[in-house]
Amino acid sequence: MSDDAASVTPLPIPAEASAGEDYPRVVFEHWFFNKLEDVHFQLSDQSNEPVMIVKYAKNPISMTFKGIKREFKIPDESADGQMLDTVAKGLKFVKGLTIGDPLPKELVTREASWDLTERHIKIAYQRISVQLVNWMTGGQSVITDPDELLQLADDPAIKKTVNQAFGEAAEKLGLGRDNKEQVIDHVQQLAHELAYIEALRIRYRRICEMEEKIQTLRRLYGRERSVMEIADQVARLGERAVAELNEMFLEVDAQTGEILSVLRNLQAQIAYIRDKRDDLYMRLLAWDDILEQWSTAQMKISPENPDLLRRTYQFLAPRFMMVKEWVLMSKLIGQQGDKIQAVSQLGGTDNKSKKPVQVMRW
Repeated sequence: MSDDAASVTPLPIPAEASAGEDYPRVVFEHWFFNKLEDVHFQLSDQSNEPVMIVKYAKNPISMTFKGIKREFKIPDESADGQMLDTVAKGLKFVKGLTIGDPLPKELVTREASWDLTERHIKIAYQRISVQLVNWMTGGQSVITDPDELLQLADDPAIKKTVNQAFGEAAEKLGLGRDNKEQVIDHVQQLAHELAYIEALRIRYRRICEMEEKIQTLRRLYGRERSVMEIADQVARLGERAVAELNEMFLEVDAQTGEILSVLRNLQAQIAYIRDKRDDLYMRLLAWDDILEQWSTAQMKISPENPDLLRRTYQFLAPRFMMVKEWVLMSKLIGQQGDKIQAVSQLGGTDNKSKKPVQVMRW
């Protein structure tokens, strides 16, 4: 089994050690921020708005950024007001930030703050090489399987053809056939950026696997009406999630499919890829917990699976269901005694301790 097919692992977040002393960090001037202990920032599980979690009488308290600004009269244009806005943007790329943490690179340099593997880079490089060969030969072969792409990289005949394609591309781009190293450099830059898309594509495939398991549970619980009412809704939402995410990957593939045009406008294409990378990453980051739960789910009738379906509904509904449908289905789940509703009424959970937290909105 390849590394990519292994058990679900969370998408990495920025490492503080990777940022130098001069790198922008989360800092505040107001005494309020510096007098508190165990401060961290995250997105609310219920509203998805940025909140600050602090301890008050040993209990976690959640404060909205809007409430903090209003209560302590922090203007939007002040240093602290701008930092709160920056932290809110940064929380789209990480699950939490604390005072002193480096800001995500996406906000500072437009690079990704998470690491690639050599495998992802090789897959992207080889995918581009196949595109160049197709352009040179007029071929239409489309290879999507990562393992097959990596096997082609070791084929001497393929290497020779790819080398020839680099020369032809250099000629077509006006660089001269003898300057194919410039084309290779462009391809390497492009492959580095597209490797992030390849890494995110792996996460998408795990979502597809989760959706297949949901369909399996639908069949297993076909005679249990109370479970089927939830399973049908979850299955429909899962299909919608897979379709929407797949459309985003297809859009990137289509935009970068005309390889000569991409190489001619490399910097503009890199900017486009980074925008799509960040959009996909923000969407996929939230899936870590639910994917982990499905990775260990047993495909059989069990007391755990109906609860897993309900938790999955709670995750998918606010993201992929129309508002009217969400309200009606929430009432149904409430009538069945969904335990998650009780947590929602308490204001959510602290991502670190998993304990219910109180929300202060002032």
